[in-house]
Parts: sequence; C-alpha cells; structure tokens
Amino acid sequence: MTGVSSEGPLVGKLAQRAIAVTAGLFEMGDPPRLLASSCNECGQPHFPRQETCPYCSADGCTDIELSNNGTLWAWTAVTSAPPGYKGAVPYGFGVVELPEGIRIVTRLTESDPARLSYGEPVHLEIVPVYQDEDGRDVVTFAFAADASDAPVQGGE
Repeated sequence: MTGVSSEGPLVGKLAQRAIAVTAGLFEMGDPPRLLASSCNECGQPHFPRQETCPYCSADGCTDIELSNNGTLWAWTAVTSAPPGYKGAVPYGFGVVELPEGIRIVTRLTESDPARLSYGEPVHLEIVPVYQDEDGRDVVTFAFAADASDAPVQGGE
C-alpha cells in the first residue's frame, strides 16, 4: 500500500480530508453508519440503497441507517489484489449479520482468518484504503472484532 497515512479507524483531522471509495454507502460520523433502504411494500431492509426492492421488486423505498454492530458469519482473506485495486493485501473479507436481519458482504479489519471466529461480535469502522493523487485518504467501511468480547469458538 502506498502513501496511506493511518492504520485503523479514521478520527479527527484525517476523517475531515478523507473521501469515500464510493459515495452513498456510509456516513463517516461518530459512530459511522451504513446507508441502506427499507421497502415500503414488504418491509425488507437492503444494502446498498436503491429505489426498487431486490426482494419483491416494488418501487419506493425509504432510506435508513443500519446498526453499526453485528455478528461475524463468514470470513476469508484476500491475498491477491483484484484488478484496479490500489490498497494493500492481504485484507479480511467476510459476511456480517446485523440486528436488522440483513447480512452485509464487507471488508474486515483483520486479515488473518485464524484470528476470527464464527459468531464473534463486530463493529463498523471507516478505514483508509489508499491515498489518491491529491494526497487524500480514500476510505471504505469495514467491520472489526470487538476487543472487549471473547470470540465464540468453532463454526468456520
């Protein structure tokens, strides 16, 4: 990874000069939030936001913010950079289930699969991926293991 000025979650002045890797996926507040939609017909939440429900195909969805805590459901490590990717490898990648019942395919802050466990509590963070040509940190969302909770064993 070239030129990223920080590891871990963004805080303070770093967050003020950061730009999202894709606009509209998350808010960089304290706490950060994923931006989703809820269908006005069937009530199902979905991420990312969209006008048409992916479950029942109804038009008309309401914008919502998702919980910033969840449970680790599946995980792996990405060890080769995908085409066009400018960040460091390896990085963690997995599925997190949120209290709303939705599962999010997401980046994880832990890149070693052996250090993660099924059912482990996780929380949302905003993390740097790389610096753009203007020196701004390009950031994305990721889930990190809760430090205060012991992981649940088994289930991989």
